[in-house]
Amino acid sequence: MKLNIKRMNYEKANEISKWIYQEPYSIYSNDGSDSCIRELLDGNYFSAADEENKLLGYYCFNESAQVPAGKQFGVYDDEDLIDIGLGIRPDLCGQGFGLDFLSNGIDFARSELNAKGLRLTVASFNKRAIKIYERIGFKKVNSFKRISEIGEMEFWVMIL
Repeated sequence: MKLNIKRMNYEKANEISKWIYQEPYSIYSNDGSDSCIRELLDGNYFSAADEENKLLGYYCFNESAQVPAGKQFGVYDDEDLIDIGLGIRPDLCGQGFGLDFLSNGIDFARSELNAKGLRLTVASFNKRAIKIYERIGFKKVNSFKRISEIGEMEFWVMIL
């Protein structure tokens, strides 16, 4: 499946800002706020739609794809890598769409952003995503823990 990937616009950002994920993936939910929309419009986010322009998900790159807590551990020091993050519309999660979706994002990063190597950060509990990342060829190279108001969470840093 070939996706239509474009720089994020307000309409798509507004739609994504209202996405709610089921447990245990609720940490990826958005709150519909203006600040959420502003982040999605910061220039590092791209919407991904099908042939009928129905929004399927998004990609983010560079600093927008990093977990800020990871910086203090030096996990983002290799500047030759481009960070990639992604989000799939909640009703499409777990439907076998992830491999194609990630492949499209990697192709886009290589052709449009001249990415040689890619790095992604994933919550260690997200086994569903990790399985896809490993099937594509990403390898875990590091990990760190973030402590927040909701508790401690481990993140894996993976490279391709």
